[in-house]
Amino acid sequence: MQFALTEDQLLVQKTARDFAREEVRPRAAEIDREHRHPAELVARMAELGFLGIAVPEAHGGAGLDHVSYVLAMEEISAACASTGVIMSVNNSLVCDPLYRFGTEEQRRTWLRPLAAGEKLGCFALSEPEAGSDSAAQRTTATRGGDTWVLSGVKNWITNGPVADVSVLFAMSDRALGNKGIAAFIVPMDAPGVRCGPPDDKLGIRGSKSCQIFLDDVRLPASHLLGEVGGGFKVAMSTLDGGRIGIAAQALGIARAAFEASLAYAQTRKTFGKPIAQHQAIQWKLADMATELDAARLLTLRAAWLKDQKVPYGKEAAMAKLYASDVANKVAREAIQVFGGNGYVTEYPVERHFRDAKITEIYEGTSEIQRPVIANALARGL
Repeated sequence: MQFALTEDQLLVQKTARDFAREEVRPRAAEIDREHRHPAELVARMAELGFLGIAVPEAHGGAGLDHVSYVLAMEEISAACASTGVIMSVNNSLVCDPLYRFGTEEQRRTWLRPLAAGEKLGCFALSEPEAGSDSAAQRTTATRGGDTWVLSGVKNWITNGPVADVSVLFAMSDRALGNKGIAAFIVPMDAPGVRCGPPDDKLGIRGSKSCQIFLDDVRLPASHLLGEVGGGFKVAMSTLDGGRIGIAAQALGIARAAFEASLAYAQTRKTFGKPIAQHQAIQWKLADMATELDAARLLTLRAAWLKDQKVPYGKEAAMAKLYASDVANKVAREAIQVFGGNGYVTEYPVERHFRDAKITEIYEGTSEIQRPVIANALARGL
């Protein structure tokens, strides 16, 4: 079993770490405080090849593997979780399905500029009445000749207010349930597409999300992604990969909270010695480091399996479930290590605490990951 990273992977990790420390981290508190989309950091990620990291170079991407993607995601998310999820959505939820299910024309028209960072994408599956239950979709897609007409509302769409294009799902035949869902490539400037006001969120405040309203949006048939009725397959397989990205984001948040706690515990003194020498704090730090390592191994395994082109859905769900749980545990314990200082915005751990929570919710809640894992086990996977 080989645990060593390749030279290319080490270079990606170093590049992402340098970028995160020198450019992302100094802006993170401001981005959070102002609820500001970090356009300048998104532009830099495009220059570095991080917005299409696993897309082949022939299609505008960096042509790297998914292990490299996880390494970069951890580094950037450790500096700013908002910036990390912008990168994750464009890679996992937009570029990946366009590459796997798109036609050559769709790849040329949409994938290339997205992977190169010339455009930014979003993924529109959730609705006000359809979160975990995607078969409850109310957005409709009606076909008339060579045109589709889309009507409905999408909810909690990350990157929505700043995206150029959406991979969007709608019901083409409600009677068929999951088999009646279709996927579409929807330009965000198409007539009839409207964004609601940005969501006012607990955490990841620099990551813009919103409702998307579709008022009889007319699309040519060439904007259908995959087959009619194949949208559920597109969505579920895309979320498998997306969970790797969110696991890596959670990993970054947890690492940032741990590193801040370790540094603080070595300088903060009580009863005449650094609190890192008190057993109560030592145990917290030991548990943080151990769980962080376990989460990283699960996440890297899922990414490695995807690179091997073998089934990885169960492992991606395990990584997302565990890493998001660890992110919340570590962030909570970081507040305890900092004491009262952890509760004020002068220190970063309160931001990590707020950012961590969403990792247990989006791209499949923890309550959804468990049946995903259990069903895979029942099938012998």
